[in-house]
Amino acid sequence: MKNNDMSKTETAVIHAGQQPDPAFGGVSIPIYQSSTFVFKNAAQGAARFAGRDDGYIYTRIGNPTTRAFEDNIARLEHGYGGLATATGMAALSTLLIALLEQNAHMIGTDAVYGPSRLLVADFFSKFGVQYDYVDTSKLDNIRSHLKPNTRLLFVETPANPTMSLTDLRACAELAHAHGLIFLVDNTFASPILQNPLDMGADIVYHSVTKFINGHSDICGGVIVTKTKELFVRVHKALVYTGGTMDPHQSWLALRGVKTLDLRVRKSQQNALKLAEFLDRHPKIAWVNYPGLASHPQYELAKRQMKGPGALISFGLKGGFKAAEKMINSVKLAALAVSLGGVESLIQHPASMTHAGVPKEKREQAGITDDLVRLSVGCESLDDLCSDLEQALEQVP
Repeated sequence: MKNNDMSKTETAVIHAGQQPDPAFGGVSIPIYQSSTFVFKNAAQGAARFAGRDDGYIYTRIGNPTTRAFEDNIARLEHGYGGLATATGMAALSTLLIALLEQNAHMIGTDAVYGPSRLLVADFFSKFGVQYDYVDTSKLDNIRSHLKPNTRLLFVETPANPTMSLTDLRACAELAHAHGLIFLVDNTFASPILQNPLDMGADIVYHSVTKFINGHSDICGGVIVTKTKELFVRVHKALVYTGGTMDPHQSWLALRGVKTLDLRVRKSQQNALKLAEFLDRHPKIAWVNYPGLASHPQYELAKRQMKGPGALISFGLKGGFKAAEKMINSVKLAALAVSLGGVESLIQHPASMTHAGVPKEKREQAGITDDLVRLSVGCESLDDLCSDLEQALEQVP
């Protein structure tokens, strides 16, 4: 089946990028677990290295199993091409190497995933990269931090872990008016609920570890570019730095993505009901979930997302001690970092995923000590509600 024949996402997640095994007709693409590939002759080898032959050379440069996964996600994100990486952080590292030069300036979302922020602050800054992390949900914050050497606008929406939203179309217009590349981390929404390239982004990337794979058993990342020019630029950085995805990882991710649409919609259905439950609970101080009318960007969520997703952040009236008691008392939801799996996960960002961010910077980004982040899975809604209820009963 050709990719162009797949107008519906539910079909594309299952078929895009894949053909039956040409050798034996297997429905599942084989795992091409080989580091290198044979040339028919010296002329073919030379042609492949020169780019005149699209065959394979070496798995760091490209692999048939990995290519199938890359093509699948590129189709889901409506982009030119995909590049699979060993982890989500490998994807971001590759992008920053490819897109920033010495003394370049970037603007990023302040409530971004903790290690994403620290990667720039602790490492790229040593090579002269300048940065400002701001609340990108307010466009004026971006405008006021623009500099002559600004090269990149890096947005995560919904943001981790505050669930604040950034207007993608407005950011794309602003970025392109100033000659910036517009990069979006789309991990929280997944390609099922949001397609940033359709709203003007130049590049989108995901932590495959999360919703795309969906089973908490591999790490991975994937980048999708809007244009061939950006694809070539980023691919070169990936090949030289070597953060590529292994073919067995690729096969597992490709297996996971087949149920992506089903999993995201089931998790989202549960999350909406749990958010409403938490919003009514007397021990809960606040809830941030894009599917609730109380969310500050509720109308924006309806415009740019196809659904509010499966992540909820909330705070308890008793502050940190109450939050700690609650997450220590859950029995069904697992106390673990990460998100997007079939199982529900709960964690405390200020002391876990964002612990490396200085407290002052955390609080400026809205990552308060009372904030609890819940990644809702595909379990029975009744069981999840019962688990949260009994955990909240333990809170004084």
